[in-house]
Amino acid sequence: MKKFITFLLLLTSASARSQELSSRQIDSLAALTLKTFRVPGMAVAIVKDGKIIHSKGYGVRSLKSDLLVDENTLFGIASNTKAFTATAIAILVDEGKLHWDDRVKKYLPEFQMYDPYVTAHMTIADLLAHHSGLGTFEGDLQLFPAPNDFTTADVIRSLRYLKPVYDFRTQFGYSNLLYAVAGEIVARVSGQSYADFVEQRIMRPLGMTRSRACYERIPDKANVIDGHKKLDDSVIVIQRNTLTADLPAGGIYASLADMEKWVLMHLDNGRPLLSAATHQVLWTPQTIMPVSGPGPYHTRMAAYGMGFEIYDITGNNLQIRHTGGIDGMVSMVTMIPELHLGIIILTNQEETGAFISMTNSIKDGYLGIHGKDRLAENLAKATAVATAAPKLKRVGTSRLYTGVYRDKWLGKATITAIGNTLRLQVSRSPKLCGVLGYDDNHCLVLCWDDRSLNADAFADFAIDHRGRVRGFTMRAVSDQTNFNFDFQNLHFSRIKW
Repeated sequence: MKKFITFLLLLTSASARSQELSSRQIDSLAALTLKTFRVPGMAVAIVKDGKIIHSKGYGVRSLKSDLLVDENTLFGIASNTKAFTATAIAILVDEGKLHWDDRVKKYLPEFQMYDPYVTAHMTIADLLAHHSGLGTFEGDLQLFPAPNDFTTADVIRSLRYLKPVYDFRTQFGYSNLLYAVAGEIVARVSGQSYADFVEQRIMRPLGMTRSRACYERIPDKANVIDGHKKLDDSVIVIQRNTLTADLPAGGIYASLADMEKWVLMHLDNGRPLLSAATHQVLWTPQTIMPVSGPGPYHTRMAAYGMGFEIYDITGNNLQIRHTGGIDGMVSMVTMIPELHLGIIILTNQEETGAFISMTNSIKDGYLGIHGKDRLAENLAKATAVATAAPKLKRVGTSRLYTGVYRDKWLGKATITAIGNTLRLQVSRSPKLCGVLGYDDNHCLVLCWDDRSLNADAFADFAIDHRGRVRGFTMRAVSDQTNFNFDFQNLHFSRIKW
């Protein structure tokens, strides 16, 4: 805590002379943030008034190599990709090749949601605004964990099996899968693959020469980060998620230097890619997002536009933002148009406290907020979450449950007995394998072999009048379960004993 206080005094003293943090102060803040949250590497940029005023890498690309991060190091930006997908749609709108209110089925005849009315009335704008009626992250088990063999066609087909949680266009429910649909529309309307379109029509015109639509398309992988995760008391390198089924939701790899050009374009009302009017649509609220409290910036309104989150902050500023998280890396891109300010934070570890602390500490200087220790605030939150996860015991169980099961959208799962242990394996997703332990009343605890998944689950088995297992459903063990593991949509039916 002494280091927090010392750094806070440094910032407070400096703020008497100038609101903005100097590059030296940002360097000190970055070093302390990496150490505090045990993040191996990070890249930080600030753009202001059309100029790049800070651009620097910190730490290492991977604990396996100790090579340093620089402004050209490629990071997976995960859901910050959604803003690129919305921009791709906007380019086609400007060209008159489609319209925001066009029905999805006009371009994808095979498109089908669970509700026939939603199927018939879903528009392109609806795909991007997260108000389809689906719950947050529904269907994401086709995307996570990777690798798996689900395709974009599988993702689109799965939508018909996902029951809505809300009425259509009434509430916010974050959907990765519907961005796959939007990306497929880009491909069919443009005649190019989604990846080609994003690289040729967005990245190349902006001079984003190192960035690519996905990891596999990076020609030179020498300066690319590895993803890291905290597991027990260690930080480890984890397997890369080479997302393929839903590139439009989270596939892009980009460097800090390239993301600066992306942010400068948006702060210049979309020039040179978009008309000002079409760009404004991206930043226009479409879906109200819940606000649990005013937070550090007295936020009273939050909304989702088209690929961007929109907030009011400090009573007189609009904040345009998106975060991104994929296995082993998280990022945040923040823009405050009234201040002509953009802040970019890219990291190679899953701890969100790092990018929030960096962003808020930098932002405070421009907003005239002094005396706040954002590191301490976010460390306290991270510690509270870390201590909330339960400990599970693995025990043997009956062979009553062995057999082959099938879910309509995730496919086949097999339960086998090996000695006194039951094991479950999902056929199309190799990392979804683990040990089933007895709990109570035909409810088993499923502990995945890969402990970094942070997604242990209960498997609730249905028994018929003859005492035979007919199938099972699943639910998360803990509120802290990995958010992409949407077990509630799974309904496995037994197809073979």
